[in-house]
Amino acid sequence: MPIGIVLLDKPAGLSSNAALQRVRRLYGATKAGHAGSLDPLATGMLPICLDEATKIAGEILSSRKRYRFTIFLGVSTRTGDREGQIVARSSVPDLAPQRIEAVLETFLGPGRQVPPMYSALKREGRPLYELARAGVVVEREARPIEIFELRLLAQNGASIELETHCSKGTYVRTLAEDIARALGTCGHVMALRRVSVEPFEREPMQTLESIALACENGTLPGVLPADWPLAHLPAVHLDSLQAARICHGQAVVPVGLAGGAGRVRLYQAERFLGIGEADGLGSVRPKRLFRL
Repeated sequence: MPIGIVLLDKPAGLSSNAALQRVRRLYGATKAGHAGSLDPLATGMLPICLDEATKIAGEILSSRKRYRFTIFLGVSTRTGDREGQIVARSSVPDLAPQRIEAVLETFLGPGRQVPPMYSALKREGRPLYELARAGVVVEREARPIEIFELRLLAQNGASIELETHCSKGTYVRTLAEDIARALGTCGHVMALRRVSVEPFEREPMQTLESIALACENGTLPGVLPADWPLAHLPAVHLDSLQAARICHGQAVVPVGLAGGAGRVRLYQAERFLGIGEADGLGSVRPKRLFRL
């Protein structure tokens, strides 16, 4: 069974969980988890961690994302996207590209964003979208986000196409509504594509069709090593005795350990063991180990 990460190019019309289950079955994995859900209408990169690689999914969840999206101005919907019921209409002012770009610049940098009701966030164990479908609206606390890049790609009548590079926790539907409001109108997301998720900016994505075809031919396409998203952590190499000790929950003192306290990648020969915690005094303890 494969242990690693598949970068799926999720098709439109499929929920992230449905896409996840298809990939899990195709690869024959016993368990799988995705790192950052996409709305059914959205396409693009959905990192899927297979088997023991699910233990590092949180490393990907906390990373930056890049999206391309189209806002249709003058119409707002209940869900903030084209799949929702229309709730308001507004005239669209004449918008020169320079005016749009000036507004986009005001969104750059750290900020706070109120999550939408139609989201998977939970209140007392229930997803907010379930409450929203029942007509219940609850207060949501604004969360810190950061927009690193936001630029205009194209303008066609009442539609504007944008690209953003943003922090984790950024809801593009809410960002689109806020941009429309700043332009003096309302709007909703017509199209949304996640272009990349750090650190997978240049790695190719796999489609469900390409995975299915490769599996029929007896290969397992596009499985990246589980330690791929951990390159920012120092690597610690253990001998066989140290590896055995750390796999039993004991601390070890690797030879030549440099650096201060913090998380590290653990290896025995070329085998990735998981994540450890260095105390800054030469000792390393296990933090999250793989069962291999």
